[in-house]
This record gives sequence, C-alpha cells and structure tokens, in this order.
Amino acid sequence: MTRATRFATLAGCLSFVYLVFFLGILPVPFLSQETAQAILPTLPWWALISIGAYLMYQVGWGLYNFNDTPKAYDELLMDIKNAKDYLRDRGVTVDS
Repeated sequence: MTRATRFATLAGCLSFVYLVFFLGILPVPFLSQETAQAILPTLPWWALISIGAYLMYQVGWGLYNFNDTPKAYDELLMDIKNAKDYLRDRGVTVDS
C-alpha cells in the first residue's frame, strides 16, 4: 500500500467519523452536547493548521540536516555544475 493510499484511507475514515459526530447522527462520547457543538465546527481548522505546522517543521528539519548527507550534497553540486555547463554551451550567462 502506497503512502498516498494510506493517507487517503485514513483521511476518508476520519472525515466520515467527523461528519457522523458533526451532523449529530451519533452523540460524541464523554462530552456534553454543548461542548461538542462548540468544539466540532473548529476541528477542521485545527487539523489544517496542525498539518501545516508539521509540514513546515519537516521542511525546516530537512534543510537543517541537509549537510549531514554528503552524498546528496555532492550529487546536488554536480547537478548544478552540469546545468551551468549546459547553459554555457548554449550561450547563456549564468555567473554574475
């Protein structure tokens, strides 16, 4: 099962459970009706912001640890050199 399939399955199941509680088909366990009505409308926004914060953390952590992977660093430098050489061969000025 791919990561996208797992994500879609999990997101679908969570969305279904959320809609069941939000529409009042089943009562939310361990919460009063007033509390559930106050929390449930804001839950998607909370999830969206939490996922965004997690993804920004992942990008920052990847950038922070980039120099810890010398093979990827050397490969990226080689790709940049090849791209510059390719552009120079076609008459493009790449160095300022």
